[in-house]
Amino acid sequence: QVQLVESGGGLVQAGDSLRLPCAHPGRTDRPYGTGWFRQVPGKEREFVATITWIGGFTYYADFVKGRFTISKDNTKNTVYLQMDSLKPDDTGVYYCATGLPRSGRSWPPRNRDEYDYWGQGTRVTASS
Repeated sequence: QVQLVESGGGLVQAGDSLRLPCAHPGRTDRPYGTGWFRQVPGKEREFVATITWIGGFTYYADFVKGRFTISKDNTKNTVYLQMDSLKPDDTGVYYCATGLPRSGRSWPPRNRDEYDYWGQGTRVTASS
């Protein structure tokens, strides 16, 4: 099984930044892509961003508004979510998820059922 470990969450003030790493320890091959979802109070888990391991194609949810950046480091088997200009509405639990290669994929993969393995989440709190 693919092991995913998120970290980097914490308590910050509105306007601050956080960098969330998603590690894939013990893995030498590459899945199709890795994405970030979040669950905020009163809402279902929602798509944030995704990146493909081959090609590095990225896609972002509309609410990011240029504030978040997803990237990867192949040598470290790690995907990062850089979050700038955090707002109180960004408060929630952020989950890393990996989708395995499969035929007939569409772009972008922004649905939960397009991902196969999930981390346990890391909590982000942006206070006003």
